Amino acid sequence: MEAVAHPDDLFSAAMADFEETRFKGERAWVGGMRRAGMTSFSKIGFPTAKDEAWRYTNPASIVRTPFRLFQESEPGRIESGAIPGGEAPRLVFVNGWYAPGLSRGTFGPAVAFNLRQAMAAEEGAVQASLGRIAVPLRHSFTALNAAFLGDGAFVRIPRGAIVEEPIHLVFVTSPGAQPAASHPRNLILAEPESQAKIIETYIGADADGSSAGPTLTNAVTEIACGEGAILEHTKLQREGSAALHLHRIAAAQGRASRFDSHNLCFGGRLARTDIDVVFQAEGGECSLNGLFVTHGSQHVDNHTLIDHAKPHCVSRELYKGILSGRSRGVFHGKVIVRPDAQKTDAIQTNKNLLLSREALVNSTPALEILADDVKCKHGSTIGQLDANALFYLRARGIGEEDARAMLTYGFAADLASRIRVPWVREEVERLLGGRLAGALEAA
Repeated sequence: MEAVAHPDDLFSAAMADFEETRFKGERAWVGGMRRAGMTSFSKIGFPTAKDEAWRYTNPASIVRTPFRLFQESEPGRIESGAIPGGEAPRLVFVNGWYAPGLSRGTFGPAVAFNLRQAMAAEEGAVQASLGRIAVPLRHSFTALNAAFLGDGAFVRIPRGAIVEEPIHLVFVTSPGAQPAASHPRNLILAEPESQAKIIETYIGADADGSSAGPTLTNAVTEIACGEGAILEHTKLQREGSAALHLHRIAAAQGRASRFDSHNLCFGGRLARTDIDVVFQAEGGECSLNGLFVTHGSQHVDNHTLIDHAKPHCVSRELYKGILSGRSRGVFHGKVIVRPDAQKTDAIQTNKNLLLSREALVNSTPALEILADDVKCKHGSTIGQLDANALFYLRARGIGEEDARAMLTYGFAADLASRIRVPWVREEVERLLGGRLAGALEAA
């Protein structure tokens, strides 16, 4: 395939940074992975409005900005107390690079390093899995992430281990005067019969909206669930108002494994999350839960893919969006049932609540069923607050503003209640309450 034409912007900046970037002590296989990523990126090119997967999300604000690469030596501006989670153990990364001064605690039987340390201490496990789940094929930003493979988190849950304490991975973006990008790469390995909870939090040091320049976070997380493993993965994204956020989460499930995903989006000017799950053996279960709350001119895009490649697997998906102002939301969920995946049981639901006349959401749930002995269904709703329910509350002496707040909060509360980590649930409820108060006041 010949390389496509590129505008003189992010592509040129990325090529220049790639030529100048050499990581100290880089292993040959890592260098090969980075070169292969850049080759794929130069061939694939950037997505455009003609690409079905980007039909409702214009990447021009990313493509036309010459983001430089955040350097490891750049200090980040973040106070330890600003990081959520209290005293919980955590690995912290600032602008894509490990920050040992902000990290703390141990993770019980789990092995948790930054990725660069893991390449030495756990080289066999890293080399065997990295880049094998989230492959760059047709994913230009995954390829770009591979090209700038530098740091991120590595977590391995040993066979049969039960990790009681959640493993918290924190990614802080601290903007400077010029547009800059980070490319965190995370690898999570849940070995057979293990159990753990993983939390990925993305925050901005400019969460008050005072950022000096736009930032790009282009993250990739690869997850492997071994036979009988149980893994709960939570992503909480509340970056600053000038942030551009891209994240691909790819999970592969072994026999009789369970994978639960909670994808919670509150921040960023443009945020897109792609979640791909594939059943590689029989008897697996997965649940994908998502909540996005937007205001102003925010744009949030969630793409999910559940690939029932093997029989006797169960998937449940529920995504909800609450939109106000002139914000835009996108949900595209696809469930594929392969020809041999008999006895598949899949339900997919997307519900959206519009709090203003100018808010807009595009919802496209989809089923591709190639087997005949399955139970599958999907649905989507888009609407405003129920006038009858609002009248019912007001008739019982509740003011209009309080009644609207109660109904809106109730719309999202069931998703928040599914989060099993108490401090994460409390953080989501706090963010939800603050965001809804502002949205309802503006409406």
